[in-house]
Amino acid sequence: MLAGDGQVTLGATVVKQGARKIRRLYNDQILAGFAGSAADSFALFARFESKLEQYRGNLERSAVELAKDWRTDRALRRLEAMLVVVDRKSMFLLSGTGDLIEPDEGIIGIGSGGAFAQAAAQALARHTTLPPREIAQHAMTIASEICIYTNRHLTIEEL
Repeated sequence: MLAGDGQVTLGATVVKQGARKIRRLYNDQILAGFAGSAADSFALFARFESKLEQYRGNLERSAVELAKDWRTDRALRRLEAMLVVVDRKSMFLLSGTGDLIEPDEGIIGIGSGGAFAQAAAQALARHTTLPPREIAQHAMTIASEICIYTNRHLTIEEL
């Protein structure tokens, strides 16, 4: 599952409130979400989709190969974005510094409000019996109440 807000900012100005930062990829078997520059993120989505096609939907291999490209390709290194990609078994965070991280608890946050959402989700997962969708929704709402770059226009996608 992935959850994202809809806010796009340019400096200190909100330019869009209903953006969809989460995409379904590879015949709806993979979810990908982004934070950072929208244009850079769309370029990464396209690159990641081609890796998924090349490696027949193998999420881990596709993520590793994109991380390698991102680290070594001059044009990709300039992109300012982060991706979270998930399938039914795995979740990975990919960043422009070549990071490829699989979170311990299956919870990760990216973007301006990411740390707030991640902390809230981890606390809810550890100390409540809420289902994952409600945890994601509450965590994103908490992040939107703390971070001025996060809003309450949520998209939640499940596989």
